[in-house]
Amino acid sequence: MTSPTSPNSPTAELLLDSAEFLFARSSVAGVTTREIVEAAGQRNVSSISYHFGSREGLLLAILARRGGPVDIERGERRSALGPSPSMSELISCLVVPQAALLGTEPGRSYIRIVAQLRGRYAFWRRDSDTSTTQNLIRILDEIEAMPRVSPALRRERVLAMIMLMTASTAERARRIDEGALELQAANTDDSWLSHDDYVQNLTDMCTAVLIA
Repeated sequence: MTSPTSPNSPTAELLLDSAEFLFARSSVAGVTTREIVEAAGQRNVSSISYHFGSREGLLLAILARRGGPVDIERGERRSALGPSPSMSELISCLVVPQAALLGTEPGRSYIRIVAQLRGRYAFWRRDSDTSTTQNLIRILDEIEAMPRVSPALRRERVLAMIMLMTASTAERARRIDEGALELQAANTDDSWLSHDDYVQNLTDMCTAVLIA
């Protein structure tokens, strides 16, 4: 998909920011094009088509904007592990960059949007944007090669692991956005994990799915 104008233009950035926020807090399917345009302070209802080609092009641009840096970090973490990483170490290459997005509102929006696309997970290899998933694919290929189970069972476990990681981080993002963590902290409630403990626990759970 090519755009008639630079995706980094001020108007394009406003549309991206507005759509990202609305998609995360409502739904990708439920937000209308007009709502996005109005939230971006634009008058021309065709501005999305002009800048991104289509509504789907807008969604892909949102995913690429956040997903690209995440995938770079995945690759850097994998390269630092050397030739013989453990399953848990490979999983951490996926969990740590994903969980780091919880620290900013745009990052949390991205996480919440990705969680809504769970229907696409089964086809991620076929439909993924290689510019933002190259290292994801590399790491998942390694993960699939490690367990001594049938190919069909490996695929099911990898899919379950991805869904667990995505759903868990999306729920934590939602609770952060709604102020749940701050409220619990104010009430000295220790029932909510710290970020570091959360990351470790999610890594452990995802690893357990794969080696069960």
